[in-house]
Amino acid sequence: MSNRIIVVDDDESSRESLSSYLSDLNFETFSAEDGIKGLELVKFKDPDLVITDINMPGINGLELLRLVKEFDPLIQVIVITAYDDMNSTISAMQQGAYDYLEKPVDIVRLKHSIKRALENRQLSQKLESYTPQEAETKEITETIIGKSPQMREIYKKIGQASGTRVTVLVQGESGTGKELIARIIHTSGITKNDPFIAINCTALPENLLESELFGHMKGSFTDAIKDKRGKFELAGEGTIFLDEISEMSFNLQSKLLRVLQEHVFERVGGETSLQMKARIITATNKDLAELVRIGKFREDLFYRLNVFTIYPPPLRERKEDIEFLVRHFLMKINLMLHKNVNKIPDDVLDLLKNHDWKGNVRELENALMQSIVLSKGDVLEKENLLLSNIDRDDAPDDMIGGNVKLEIIEKKHIELILKKTGFDIKTSSEILGISRATLYRKIEYYRLTK
Repeated sequence: MSNRIIVVDDDESSRESLSSYLSDLNFETFSAEDGIKGLELVKFKDPDLVITDINMPGINGLELLRLVKEFDPLIQVIVITAYDDMNSTISAMQQGAYDYLEKPVDIVRLKHSIKRALENRQLSQKLESYTPQEAETKEITETIIGKSPQMREIYKKIGQASGTRVTVLVQGESGTGKELIARIIHTSGITKNDPFIAINCTALPENLLESELFGHMKGSFTDAIKDKRGKFELAGEGTIFLDEISEMSFNLQSKLLRVLQEHVFERVGGETSLQMKARIITATNKDLAELVRIGKFREDLFYRLNVFTIYPPPLRERKEDIEFLVRHFLMKINLMLHKNVNKIPDDVLDLLKNHDWKGNVRELENALMQSIVLSKGDVLEKENLLLSNIDRDDAPDDMIGGNVKLEIIEKKHIELILKKTGFDIKTSSEILGISRATLYRKIEYYRLTK
């Protein structure tokens, strides 16, 4: 007996062409022009799979998805839309959609998705262990920008992770938004009403990091003048985000492993076991599997952390998102700095799209921040973009090549910023991200003059 598939789409040509394609693949196919009729068909035909558009009159695709899952959680749903965005992708995946595809549909990918969805249904029926995810539409205060295929996969992963307390590992290059991904998983899921606590594992020495995580008892070490609750306690049923987990010492790795295995911990110097109820999300810009191979990270902890992994792509692999990011950051930075730089000449946009963003999204935001600080009008001007390309006209000659002392690069960079700002100390220090006192010391040390 062939699998039954229902296609729901208010666009007649899309509905008919997809139905015809599925019939040619020997599926028993039915179709409906809106969500209400689609739901009636679901109840009458008991399908294996529903393929639905999102934007439809009456009941939209997300509402149909929710109602289908209420009727039978084992029915697989693939959502197709011409208006893809992060929030609807996350909502769809939270509510149990098997996949989320954009129009025009890639037939090869759709066929593969259908095959896997039906295999997933058969496995769920066999194991009888499927639990539907129920989620409300979430208002996300922070957002990730991008409509590239790579970013749509990230949205799906966020949607899948946010409805559970699964341990998540976010592994990617510096500046790719690992902490932002962690925050969105937290704020868009079941932990949204509880604390989100971020810890950078490189910011504190081992003994202080242990106290920060687990807390300590009065008198447990020299400066422990009173009892202190650690982050695992303070997070409650929320989220603990451990950034740069690869830098955690072996001693703390073993203690974190116990927390993940037994969900209990003790304060430093304490004897009472406390329950750990928070979800743990970790992040690193290094290859943890490689660190395990060379003996620099515990293998047993790696497998505990690597339950659900997200790999945010570097910006150079999703350059089609750069224009969206630029416009987003302009709006954000203008609001922050009370500026109105909102016009982007084509040559400037081309320069930004073609730049090799080694620092990824963070580097792009910093470059735009510098440019807006330097701008005197409402146009994003090319001469105010202080990019790190060595082939720029204003790049110092002695920075070209591989054997350059760090001091030379620092001196030339500070000199360039001071030149761009007309030796404005306040503006230059803001661009450089250092205090005015530090900038004055650098000027004196490098003997820089106006």
